[in-house]
Amino acid sequence: MKLDEFAFVNQQLAGMLKSGLPLEGALRQLATSLDHGDLKTELTALEADLAKGTPLADALGRRKLPELYQRMMVVGTKSGDLPGVLIMLADYYGRMDTLWTRLKGLMVYPAIVLGCLCVLSVGLGLGLSALTFGPQGIWEGLTYEYGNTQPAKFIIWFPTVCLGVLALFFAAMFCNPALRRWAMWNLPPFREASFARLAGAFQIMLRHGCPLPDAIALAEKLEAGSALAPELAGWQRALGEGRGRPGDFIAADSRFPPLFRVLLMEAGDDLARGFARAAETYQARATARAEMLLHAALPVAVLILGGLILTQLFGPFTALIRLMDSLGGG
Repeated sequence: MKLDEFAFVNQQLAGMLKSGLPLEGALRQLATSLDHGDLKTELTALEADLAKGTPLADALGRRKLPELYQRMMVVGTKSGDLPGVLIMLADYYGRMDTLWTRLKGLMVYPAIVLGCLCVLSVGLGLGLSALTFGPQGIWEGLTYEYGNTQPAKFIIWFPTVCLGVLALFFAAMFCNPALRRWAMWNLPPFREASFARLAGAFQIMLRHGCPLPDAIALAEKLEAGSALAPELAGWQRALGEGRGRPGDFIAADSRFPPLFRVLLMEAGDDLARGFARAAETYQARATARAEMLLHAALPVAVLILGGLILTQLFGPFTALIRLMDSLGGG
């Protein structure tokens, strides 16, 4: 489901609950106002389950909604402040949508450029091969003197192979969940965005009364399969051993950056405030790095890829110059 739509729906739901509508009635009105889609289907099914008397936790467990959202809906209901929780969730998902939309743009632009260059490179390779090595090719005049066409063929097709490998890497990263998780935690600014998302989730849970062990357990579940899952499990063990707060047991060689630890330590006992500052800081860092890549790194990458295309023309033009030299010398 689209995060921007999800954020807007939760803002609307919070407003309806504040006005006195029961949750079932608010969900029914929202589902009616939505176009066809996954979110409409899930909200309709959730409203139907609640109308049958199904407990909220059980009804949410049957739905394909974010794990954090399900847990915080239950927490908000128990605390009597479901509208406040929904507003914070709407803000969280709205910020994540804005950030990830910007980051997706970093992947889309290079993918478009790379795809166009791959098509151009294949076309050039076929055309240059025919021009160079065909029956009337410019290499024909050099055959008796040099005899070996392999170096020129290598020069023509090597850039195409390089571009093809890059294109396969991009395709694999889009299609393979393991590669996507690796990119999210290893490539800036995706790494900063991931820290912002995790810190924001902790902030919401702690600010609305979720115990720290439960918050860590949910975060570990949300990050299952990522490089941070073992570290979050270590947090849980450290808490069980009474070793202090997260800021105290983030190791020097941790995947968490030193700044993340400092922000938590400065917050003292108010961990929700520390995680809120971490979320704001890393969201700002992710946005800044995204802007830097869009305005600096991407143009450089385009120049490099363009250089590969120029390299592809090197072999045939070299052969042509040598042929002209040999004819002039003859």
